[in-house]
Amino acid sequence: QVQLVESGGGLVQPGGSLRLSCAASGSIVRIYPMGWYRQAPGKERELVATITSSGSTTNYADSVKGRFTISRDNTKNTVYLQMNSLKPEDTAVYVCHLHKTGVWSYDYWGQGTQVTVSS
Repeated sequence: QVQLVESGGGLVQPGGSLRLSCAASGSIVRIYPMGWYRQAPGKERELVATITSSGSTTNYADSVKGRFTISRDNTKNTVYLQMNSLKPEDTAVYVCHLHKTGVWSYDYWGQGTQVTVSS
């Protein structure tokens, strides 16, 4: 079983920055890909960024490419999302995700952290 706990959300002005953290339980977490999703009221859940188990490969939604950076520290079982040049459209609940691969595949989700971008 895996538990994901997000932190770092809050209120920020347009153009500002935030860094989200997702702490995962268990040492085995390091072998699985992880990512960040976001969902705002009235909108579909959107895949923001993904990162491979080693951290060598990352992917981003076009809407955040060039502004957001995903990274991970497997020693700390933590994945990060650095968000720069934030826009009001980035306002959403950001949710950490882990995809357990293999025969017994499973998706784990955190409870989410609120990010609000407003003047």
